[in-house]
Amino acid sequence: MSIPSALKAWNVTELGEPVDALQLVERAVPEPGEGQLVVRVLASAANFPDVLMCRGVYQVKPELPFTPGREVCAEVVATGPGVTRAAVGDRVLGLTTLPHGGFAEYALMDQDKVHQAPASLDDAQAASLFIGYQTGWFGLHRLARIQPGETLLVHAAAGGVGSAAIQLGKAAGAKVIGVVGGEAKAEYARKLGADLVIDRRKEDFVEQVKVFTGGKGADVIYDPVGGETYQKSTKCIAFEGRIIVVGFAGGEIQSASLNHALVKNYSIIGIHWGLYNTKNPAAVDECHKELVRLADSGAISPFVSERFTLDGVPAGLQRLADGKTVGRVVMEHAGNTE
Repeated sequence: MSIPSALKAWNVTELGEPVDALQLVERAVPEPGEGQLVVRVLASAANFPDVLMCRGVYQVKPELPFTPGREVCAEVVATGPGVTRAAVGDRVLGLTTLPHGGFAEYALMDQDKVHQAPASLDDAQAASLFIGYQTGWFGLHRLARIQPGETLLVHAAAGGVGSAAIQLGKAAGAKVIGVVGGEAKAEYARKLGADLVIDRRKEDFVEQVKVFTGGKGADVIYDPVGGETYQKSTKCIAFEGRIIVVGFAGGEIQSASLNHALVKNYSIIGIHWGLYNTKNPAAVDECHKELVRLADSGAISPFVSERFTLDGVPAGLQRLADGKTVGRVVMEHAGNTE
C-alpha cells in the first residue's frame, strides 16, 4: 500500500479555544517505531479532553505543536517491529499516540491501544465505541457492579459519555434516569431509552429522583459533571448506593463530605479508565469483546449527531466545547461521510 510523504493535519500551535488554537498544516507522515502502527484515519471522534488539551488544562499536556484527536477508526497502512495485534489492511479502532493524533489524514498508534473494529458499526460509530463505552462499562460493571432492576442516574445524559452510560445501563437491565440541560437534549435522552428524563433547567433532579424511586434514591449515580451536581447527587443516593466520579466537565472539582458518606452508607468511586491500559490491559481487551458483542446484538449503538470532513474540525470541536452538541461529533474523511 502506497503511503504519501506528507499529510494534512490540524495542529495546536498555541493554546486556546479550538477555533483559535488549531491550524491546518502539512507535515511528514510519521514513521512507526517498535510496537507502533501508522494508520489512515477513517474517522476521529471528538472528546472533551481534546478541548481541554487545546486549552492546555488537561492532565496530559503534549508539547506544541501537536495534533489532537485521541479516538479513531482507521486502516493500518504500516507496522513497526514487534507488532502482533494488527496487520496492514486491518480496520481498527483505539487511541492515537500524540503528537500524531486523529484530526489528520494519517495518525500513529501504539499496538497496545489498538483493537479490531466491529463490522456492525460504520467508521464514525466505531471511532466512538472506545473511550466513552469503555469508561461506562468499567464504571458501571467492574466498579459499581450494577444489577438488573437497580436505578441508574446519569448526569450530562445527552453527551458522548452520558449517552454511552444510558445505553449500557439499559443493556444491564437497570432503570435509567437521565439529567440534561434543555429540551433538545431531553428529547435525545428519551430516544436513547432513558425511563425518565429530567431537564435540570426546569426541575430539581433531587426531588424528581426521590419521586421516581419512591423515596429510595438512585442505586448508582454516574457523574461526569462534578461540582454542585455532585453535591446535590449525595441528597438522592440510595442506601448502599454508589456515586461514580467520571470527571468535572462543570469546571469545579468538589470536595466530598466523608462523614455524609458514612452516615448515609454510600460509596464514592473514581474511574480513571486510562489507567487500565497500563495497569490491566487484559481487562480492556475483555471489555472490548463485550462491547463488540453488545454492538453486534444491537444493544448499544453509538449515536453520531454530526459528521464533518477534515475542514470542519475546528468548528465541530468548538461546538463540543460550548456544550452545543448531543451524542458524538465525528470527523470523517471525504468519501466516508454519509
